[in-house]
Amino acid sequence: MTELTERARNILRQNDKGGYTLPTHGLYPYQWNWDSAFAAWGFSTFDPARGWQELETLVSGQWEDGMIPHILFHRPDPGYYPGPDVWQGRGPVPSSGISQPPVAASFMAKMLAADPTGEARARAIWPRLRDWHAWFMRWRLDQGAVCVTHPWEAGRDNAPDWDPAMKAIDPSNVGEYTRRDTSHVDPAMRPTKYDYDRYIRLVQIGVSVNWDQEKLLTLNPFRVADPTMTFTLLRAQRDLAAMGRRFGEDVSEIEEWIRVLEGGAETLWNENTGGYDSRDVHTGRFNGVLSNASALCWYGGIDDARARPALERMLTSAEFGLASFDPDAEGFEPLRYWRGPTWPIMNYLVGSGLEEQGHNDLAQRIRRDTARLMEMNGFAEYYDPHSGAPAGGGSFTWTAAVWLGWAGQPPETRQGAA
Repeated sequence: MTELTERARNILRQNDKGGYTLPTHGLYPYQWNWDSAFAAWGFSTFDPARGWQELETLVSGQWEDGMIPHILFHRPDPGYYPGPDVWQGRGPVPSSGISQPPVAASFMAKMLAADPTGEARARAIWPRLRDWHAWFMRWRLDQGAVCVTHPWEAGRDNAPDWDPAMKAIDPSNVGEYTRRDTSHVDPAMRPTKYDYDRYIRLVQIGVSVNWDQEKLLTLNPFRVADPTMTFTLLRAQRDLAAMGRRFGEDVSEIEEWIRVLEGGAETLWNENTGGYDSRDVHTGRFNGVLSNASALCWYGGIDDARARPALERMLTSAEFGLASFDPDAEGFEPLRYWRGPTWPIMNYLVGSGLEEQGHNDLAQRIRRDTARLMEMNGFAEYYDPHSGAPAGGGSFTWTAAVWLGWAGQPPETRQGAA
């Protein structure tokens, strides 16, 4: 066992709160949705039972309408804002009122492939994930593409994709609040107050209608069709269907969902950027952003030769992996959250998708770059794509998980490899 592997395992152990895992201490003191799915996968590489428990805890917060929130507030922590008193979620566990990229089914499929003894637990989780996927199909589609109703829902919080839609939000009555994130991390690495005011206003709009999705369809000024959501849900539907067939479930509806999402993905292709782009539903306009999410088509099971040149150019323009925003674009910031840094989690999603589709040259470059970042600078939240400098939170759960399940393993031994 390498020293880095033991360090990665220890990060998961240290961030374990007994059934759920923090992304990192201080900055993120609760259970985050897609972070938790990565954590489950990471645990499963050395403690499969704990990995299954992570997913079980995640789905325990599911709302009656099927939504699984992006944050579950299992224990009070007054140091975090906005907390459960601001969100006023209406599920069985205090929670936020929005969701996050649905990667849980895909990680569950990997876990089941590596640990067949977990089938009974997977069978119990499967219908909860199906109901969550049905919620997306009911409330988040536009022309078959999946929308986000808050930048936090996309997981790419302050990506340039959201800038045009954010301008339409009036934050004048948002009131006073105290952020905690900038006390843990250099403010230059975090979203600005301009962004944060609008984040909070969107929360207030949701609370005003008790998170009634039908009312929010017309009330919410922010609705953006997003490559991250579209491709992660498309992949998750494929994995959910495959597991359902194994379990003897009727997956005909899921198969139809896959066809709908494949058509929706095509509506995100922007000829002008040569990549998959986000689209403002209210205006009908593309946002003109080339990002790491643009390259998720392969992860979603779409082998699109049109997307390869832009990906190659972005990789050439950075030293370490895939930057979150085109390094050659105006407004690129190498250390500010989703406006430039490289994220191991996105490197994994893109890189593993490329592997599966046979693009081993690009896949291995991304994997090697991701491993080098961790070897040089440990398990940070994200990194400068030019220098490799660590940024954001440290001792980060999902970065450690990416090492354990992918970056730190040779291709033929990686968990879930065909």
